[in-house]
Amino acid sequence: MLIALCSVKGSPGVTTVAVALAVKWPQAESTRRLVAEVDPAGGDLAMRFGLPVTPGLVSLAAAARRTHDPAVAWGHTQPLLSDVRVLLAPPGGTHARAALSTLATAPGGPLLPAVARDPAVVVLADCGRVDPGSPAEVIARRADALVLVTGTLGDDLAHTAARLGELARWTPRPGLLLTGDGYPTADVERELGIPAIGRFPHDPAAAATLSGHRPPPGRRGSGGLAHQAAVLARTLAGPASPVASPSANAPGSVPGVPAQQVRHQPGGAAITPPRPGPHLLLPAQPSPQVSDPLSNGHQPSVAGKEPSE
Repeated sequence: MLIALCSVKGSPGVTTVAVALAVKWPQAESTRRLVAEVDPAGGDLAMRFGLPVTPGLVSLAAAARRTHDPAVAWGHTQPLLSDVRVLLAPPGGTHARAALSTLATAPGGPLLPAVARDPAVVVLADCGRVDPGSPAEVIARRADALVLVTGTLGDDLAHTAARLGELARWTPRPGLLLTGDGYPTADVERELGIPAIGRFPHDPAAAATLSGHRPPPGRRGSGGLAHQAAVLARTLAGPASPVASPSANAPGSVPGVPAQQVRHQPGGAAITPPRPGPHLLLPAQPSPQVSDPLSNGHQPSVAGKEPSE
């Protein structure tokens, strides 16, 4: 299974989400789990965990010129946490983008989707910010599921709204994951027109561990991040659930995210969930009706609070 994780603005915690899902993946003892850094801006995990960047994405790109065998990819990975393997990207965007471009144009296509076709393998591809023309798009479009990670402030949501319809068509199972202090989940769902698949809580100690950093002094993990990661991992690993419409009586609105902009693409085509059938969008959890946009009934998320991407 190939799961692509991405954002469209800022650093809402894509890398932390990818690692957390890999660590908490169900039936881990019988599943090979790989976090693949395919962010064209470069990787962070080598620096955070004190690992060499080779073997990694660059060496795999060189090998992909000579072989189509997906098994070769494992020889370019390194151990990370809890038996999770990682394909490390170099920290510099120039080298990472060049390696991704080589993989994208390799004979037979990029190797990672082929690796993920093994039913006993899950590949979590950290695509970073998917700007138009990103070389990671080739991998994301071949994913079984795509998780769009976004903050919940007005500017985050405006950028998300602008590309939501496009990204939802990349894979058969798109999902919207919320992070960060901001507007209530119900408001976000109403304005964007789709339910979220979850909202990650603020857990700086757990986030630091997943990012290769020491936990903040005197701070102990609440368990919230690990719990939500486990819930989302089970959702992704299992069959898709029917989509639910966002709450019709959700309170408030999201300034800067006009409903017409969100619900309509250029030309008047409505931005709606994928047509009926298997997909990732799930029924949303009810949110309390509150007026304070920073008191949303959820724990604050990892975004903006921890040192991950």
